[in-house]
Formats: sequence, structure tokens, C-alpha cells
Amino acid sequence: MVRRILAENGREYAGTYVTTIICLVAVAASTGFSAWIMRDVVDKVFYKQQYELLGLICGGIMLAFTIRGVASYLQAVLLAKIGNNLVARYQQRMFDHLMRLGVSYFTATRSGQLAARINQNVAGVRDLLSLTLTSVARDAVSVIGLAGVMIFQDPLLSCIALGIAPPLVFAINYLMRRLRRVTREAVEYNSRLIGAMQEATQGIAIVKAFTMEDQLSAKLGVLIEEAEKRSNKIARVSERMSPISEVLAGFAIAGVIGYAGYRAAYHGVPPGSVFAFITALLLAYDPARRLAKVQVGLERALVNARMIYEILDIDPHQRDVDGARDLVVTHAEVRFRDVNFSYAEKMPVLSDVSFTAEAGKMTALVGASGAGKSTLVALLERFYDLDSGTIEIDGQDISKVTKRSLRRSLGYVSQQPYLFEGTIRDNIRYGRPDATDEEIEEAARLAHADEFIRQQEHGYDTLVGENGVTLSGGQRQRLSIARAIVRDAPILVLDEATSALDNESELRVQQALATVMKGRTTIVIAHRLSTVIDADTIVVLEEGRVVEEGPHQVLLAKADGVYARFYRGRHDKGLQLVDDTGDGLKAASPSQRKVAGGAV
Repeated sequence: MVRRILAENGREYAGTYVTTIICLVAVAASTGFSAWIMRDVVDKVFYKQQYELLGLICGGIMLAFTIRGVASYLQAVLLAKIGNNLVARYQQRMFDHLMRLGVSYFTATRSGQLAARINQNVAGVRDLLSLTLTSVARDAVSVIGLAGVMIFQDPLLSCIALGIAPPLVFAINYLMRRLRRVTREAVEYNSRLIGAMQEATQGIAIVKAFTMEDQLSAKLGVLIEEAEKRSNKIARVSERMSPISEVLAGFAIAGVIGYAGYRAAYHGVPPGSVFAFITALLLAYDPARRLAKVQVGLERALVNARMIYEILDIDPHQRDVDGARDLVVTHAEVRFRDVNFSYAEKMPVLSDVSFTAEAGKMTALVGASGAGKSTLVALLERFYDLDSGTIEIDGQDISKVTKRSLRRSLGYVSQQPYLFEGTIRDNIRYGRPDATDEEIEEAARLAHADEFIRQQEHGYDTLVGENGVTLSGGQRQRLSIARAIVRDAPILVLDEATSALDNESELRVQQALATVMKGRTTIVIAHRLSTVIDADTIVVLEEGRVVEEGPHQVLLAKADGVYARFYRGRHDKGLQLVDDTGDGLKAASPSQRKVAGGAV
């Protein structure tokens, strides 16, 4: 994993890494010098009383500490700069990759957990490189340098001191095996916890309306408790290195001091080399302890980095085919030919669906919930690939054109409008980034949104809340319609675009849409009679199959037809053809029938 990250990012930071390594080596060298000079301080200044060397030795020590301070500052700043840039690069890379994944990935992954996991895991890449660099270039070099001083001063004492290495390595390997599994579990639980909190805040209106506070609090309490248990276990496992290293170091230092004292007492060995050795040993203890614990930090960083690459290594299933060309729309005729589709390995959703949405005309899709209406729109947008059959626009198979050019040719208004972070103007401009302010305002007027927009505190520059929470459902829908209008696409797809509007707004927007639809091929998922009766062609779906097709009057003339049976049966009871809840048909008030029914 370290090799992969270095291969992908090392060249970008090569110069900065070289400078950082030089600084880290300077820190290690100055630390080694501090231990080495102690022999001369004790033997030549205090033991042999060569006080003329005092100024030179003090100057050397001052210079060493100055170099150490400056080098420490520079390496810390440079590593922070690299780390912050790495986080930014991986955040951008993650987002770009997620945008290339198909809709199926997001339907199977909770958005809150995904966002939380990304935020937690991206830092793992930064920590992995920072820990590797500091442990190798600073701590390892310091330990090697100080070990060299120790060996130079007294090889025998060095063997005593370095005897703790084998049991320390064994302890590290044992703890790492325990830590790897629990770290991954902790990351998973924390991502679920943060995701659940995010979803609760996003759906706070439903939480309050259904008095779900206690239920969600209990549910989050379980996740919080599990996350706490994992974190405590990580602390217990990772911090076991401290007592192990302290005990081993205590034995080593005690052994060195005892043996050195014995030699000084019985063999008259000068104390300078012993003092230098003990100084080097004590200075080496800190980087050696960090090296022993760095494996703990590396293991946690590796878990996070691996989880990031698990997402980055997901292969987009809907890549453009080799040699895919841009879609060229001339007439904007949409043709479905023998389309078959199922989600994963479930029962077929669509079976042998064939019909044509004629150029410049309006085609309505009607049917009960689960008949496959929304799936047809999703397939037209190429959110999913067909099991078999083709969808053609002006005779061009959409599976053989680029998705970008296909979607640029479609204007889409969903039943549940979605607004993004930013201003009202920004949200309309997402339809076409190069749209002028005049075009945006004209689209808003056509969608009957201009009036309420100008009533906002900052007009078109008013910031919308999360998913437009500060606006009503009807206002959000009109902004969504304005976004589709400004796109100026030859094909318009409406997933019951007026379902969120009140009666008056619906009539005004219907008039606006009638103007916008002129000269465009329009495909409408229809729930209301007002939409159905105006369509040039009505395609009736039942259990994923096309059972009838034709204009309103022609279908009504078929006394035993599905459409006529629905229409007449529900008309007698004052009901809509297909309701917004998807239960098929529901009662409407007289005023609603007057607006929705039109001819009724």
C-alpha cells in the first residue's frame, strides 16, 4: 500500500520530500552530536580540566541545537503542507471517481455512511506517508546514529542495551495482529454513526412529525456504545506498547548503569565514555519508543488507506464503449426496441417493451406503481444498461454514444426536486453552465418562479438551505423546471413535474410547460388526467409490458381496453387515473377533479 501511494504521488512531491529528509537527517545528526560531545565535556573539561576547550564545545552545542530547532520547524511545516495537499487531492479524486460510478452503486450505499467513511479514511493516506517518512528519516536515522555513538564508545555495553530489540519486535508483531481487525471495525461503526446522525438531521421534519426522537436516540445509542467499545479496545491494544517498551528499556538502562559502575569502581575506567554512552542511550530511547509505536499508527493509517482504495478500485460498470461518438440530435425521435431489464438478479422489471416517442410530440407513460415507468426514464438517461434490446435517438443506439452527449440532449424534471448548496441562480444555472443571467431569469419567468424569487431577501442570489429546505415544495419544483428550461435540450423528460404544486401554480406551470414543449420531444410519466389527455400518444404499461398505445380518444374507444377501464371506472367515482402514492387510483375532491380532470 505504501509503494502504491508513493508511486501515485511521490513524483509530485519529490523536491519537497528531499528537503524534508535533509531536515530530518539534520535533526538526527544534531541529536547524535549532543550525545557524542558528552565524552569531551566530562573527560577533557571536567576530568582533565582543559578549560580552553570550553568555548569551542559550548559553541558547538549551541550550533547543534540551533540547527535542530530550525530543521525541526522546516520539516514539520513541509510535512503538514504535503499532508494537506494529499488530503485535498484524494478528496477531489474520490469525488471524481464517485461521479463516474453508476446509479446502482449509490442505491446500494447509504450516502451518510459514504460521506463519513470518506472523511475518516482520506486522512489515512496522509498519515501513512507522514509516519513512514518521519519514522525512517528522523527516528530511524537518529537511532542508527546514536547506536553508532554507543558502539563507538563501548561495544560491550551496546550489546547489553540493544538486547531488548528482539522481544520488542515480537511484541509489536503480536499487537499488530490484534489491532488490525478492531481498527477496521471502529472505522465502520464510526461511519455508520456519523451517517445516522446526518440522516436524522436531514429528515428532522419527519423526526419531529412522528415523534421519533426517542427511537432514533436509542438506535444511535447502540451505535455510539459499539463505537466507544471499539475505540477503547484500540486504546488498550495500542497502548500496551508503552509498558512493554518502558519495562524493557528499564532493564537495559539498569544493566548498562550497573555494569558501567562496576567497571568504574573495580577497573578505574574513566567516566567520560560511560556518560557519553548513557546520554546516547537516553537520547535513543525516545526515537526508539516512537519507532516501536509507529507501527500502531501505521496499522491504523493502512486500514484507512485500504478502505479508500476499495472505493477507488471499483470499476465503473457503465464506461463509454470504445470508439463511442457524441450523440447528434436532428429530429429527436426516441425509439424503444424490445427492451428487457431487471435490477441485479431480481425478477424482470421490463419485458419486450417497444414504442416510439415521435419527434416534437408528447408521449405519456401511464400505469400502476411498479409498472416500469420510472425505470424507462432511468434507462433513457443510461443510469443502467439494458439486459437486451436497444434504445435509439434518431436511429443512434444510445449505448454506443457518450453518456455526456446523451445527457446533454435531455432536460429532466423529477417528481422530487433536488436543490444543491449555493444560490437560487446557481441552482438554475446547473442546467447549462454557460447560461447568462438574462437566460436564467427568463427560464424562471417561464416556470412562474420569478415572482417568488424576487420576494426573497437577496433575490436570485439568495442562498438555499440544505436541499432547499427554506423553500416550499412547489417553489423547489418550479426551480427544478426552470433548470430544465435553461438547459434548452431537444428532449424533455418530466416525471410528473407538477405533482408538488398547488392547483393555481399547477395551471400556470402547465401553461409554461406547454410553451417549452413546443418543438421538443417530451416524455411524461403521468399520474394526472390533465397530463394524459393532452398527450399525442399514451403508452399504457402493466407489469413491465406495453399493453396499449395511442391517443386519449382512441384508447377510450376501446371499451374493453385497460386504459378505458381505468378511466371510466375511476371517472364514475371521481378518482384520478393514477395517484401520486402509487396505489393505483385514489379519491379526489370536486375542486381537484375540476383542475386535474379538465374534460372530466
